[in-house]
Amino acid sequence: MTVIAYIALVLGTGMERLYELRISKRNAAAAFERGGREYGQKHFPWMVALHTGLLIACVVEVIVADRPFLLWLGIPMLVITLLSQAARYWIINSLGAQWNTRVIVVPGAGRVQNRGPYKLTWLPHPNYLVVAIEGIALPLVHTAWVTAIVFTVLNAVLLLAFRIPTENRALRELTP
Repeated sequence: MTVIAYIALVLGTGMERLYELRISKRNAAAAFERGGREYGQKHFPWMVALHTGLLIACVVEVIVADRPFLLWLGIPMLVITLLSQAARYWIINSLGAQWNTRVIVVPGAGRVQNRGPYKLTWLPHPNYLVVAIEGIALPLVHTAWVTAIVFTVLNAVLLLAFRIPTENRALRELTP
């Protein structure tokens, strides 16, 4: 029974990601209409593949490896997963029309620094922290520890080697 509930959680997460992509597509179209320039197109498909792979691997590992649901681990990880979702929407709402799954800079747009988690100057990329936490918590809801480790390592490589440097270069083009 817990496997079915877990699959429903992962499917719900996937549906939520599709909703985010709709928001992103709308925001990207508006940014391009205002002269936006996109950065990091080469690494973006890898990000999509990694995040899609996370959802698939969560389910596959639980079923194929017959991972148990451990109450002492599953409940706290579920709470962290749900809090991560709330944090994602806090970030999306804080960035408003500037939020996107891609890196798009609109000439003359200011960097968001006065809303939500972007007020925390010591945390320049709060979304990536939330993604990292969620990438550990979601698999561990049903003890898919291999998925948690593999996603965390691959996500760290993708973020640290490609995405964050790309975003930092793009953000330097914004006028204060």
